[in-house]
Amino acid sequence: MSDKTLLFKLIALVAFSLFMLFSFDGIFLDDTKIYSHYTPFKVFIATLCFGVILSASIYNIALYIYSLDKRYLYYSLGQISVMVFLGALDSLHIVPLNEIFTFRSYILYDLSQIFVLLFSILFIKHFLGVTKESKNLFIIIEIIKALALLDIVLTLLLGHSILTRIIPVFIPIWLVITEAKRYLPNKDKAFYFFYYGWTMVIMMGIFVYSDLTVYFNMDFPFLHTTFALESMILSLAIAYKMKVLEDERVVQQSLLLQQSRLASMGEMISTIAHQWRQPLTHLSYIFMNMKKKSDQPTFIKSKLQEANIQISYMSQTIEDFSNFYNPNKEKSEFNIKEACEVAIMIASPSLKKMGIELTFEVKKSFSAYGNENEFEQVILNLINNARDILVQREVSTPSISIMIDAPTIMLADNAGGIESTHLNKIFEPYFTTKEKSDGIGLY
Repeated sequence: MSDKTLLFKLIALVAFSLFMLFSFDGIFLDDTKIYSHYTPFKVFIATLCFGVILSASIYNIALYIYSLDKRYLYYSLGQISVMVFLGALDSLHIVPLNEIFTFRSYILYDLSQIFVLLFSILFIKHFLGVTKESKNLFIIIEIIKALALLDIVLTLLLGHSILTRIIPVFIPIWLVITEAKRYLPNKDKAFYFFYYGWTMVIMMGIFVYSDLTVYFNMDFPFLHTTFALESMILSLAIAYKMKVLEDERVVQQSLLLQQSRLASMGEMISTIAHQWRQPLTHLSYIFMNMKKKSDQPTFIKSKLQEANIQISYMSQTIEDFSNFYNPNKEKSEFNIKEACEVAIMIASPSLKKMGIELTFEVKKSFSAYGNENEFEQVILNLINNARDILVQREVSTPSISIMIDAPTIMLADNAGGIESTHLNKIFEPYFTTKEKSDGIGLY
């Protein structure tokens, strides 16, 4: 709590509370005072706002039933509390709405405000993902929750609230969202929907609670319209958040599928390697016996050497493939040149088949710390992308070049380059210019 900005906010909050406490105006209200006389048009606007808030409540209850996500539950309960608060306010102080809402209860008026605060704070906590690691923000939220629960007890015992009469509910919410804006990382569009929606409510709360509407003779259902707009804005924020989470889930599923494919391929190649090694070893023994029995030792020796070289190459190739596709998450120091050579070895047969020349130049090699297996797959991915576009564009003398010059690795082809409209998208998930591609490779 050593943060100077937060300390200043808390001092201002305490000063405001003391002012309200000693002025008594915030605690003892006139039960008989009528603050507004609404025309039929203003009554229509207020009724429309109730409909918007009710729709948002039902929508979020449905989302909660579907997903069991507490954010939707707290938001819908907060909206229901807002409707009760507005109804209690109308029944006490607004003509002719006081003839529609006839219950006239200050306890209900006070309790509904406290529940607006409580459910709003719970919604903010879950919507923003505030945990103990958030430190000051988490502590502030827990204190506000405790004070709100205490105020509910005081209201039931005394017949009216104490804390929410001294401090209007929008002030603790203002404190939380301003601290969230200062400290929470990764603030996306959903956060700013949320932030500006609440800011609008808080500004209107200040405008109404400070009696500026009376001073400027502005008799209008400001609170009704503000809460209705807030319902729509926060519903958009929730919908956007749900879309972001769904997109992240789909991306993670695709990545897991990709890893699963590589793992399955690695297991398959390991099985093939195991089946191949024994026949290859047996072939070596056969060649040794042939050499012993041959009456043309020079010719046979030459051919057997060639055969043994091919056997060794086949054995090493299957070993390289097995290691390449084996999912290994361990990090280590590895040589960039050697890692690139593995990827080139894997890609070379398909390049030769398509008549693509690959040149590999090492000016100055270097080492790196990381996952060697994944680095090799990155290089192979880039080579395959270059191969595909060279074939697609039917380049007459297709070529790919790889050059290592510490600390840089450069891969290039002569297919004409990536289209400028695609450059900013190539590393996004699911973006692809190929017909049969999941768009996960570069991502």
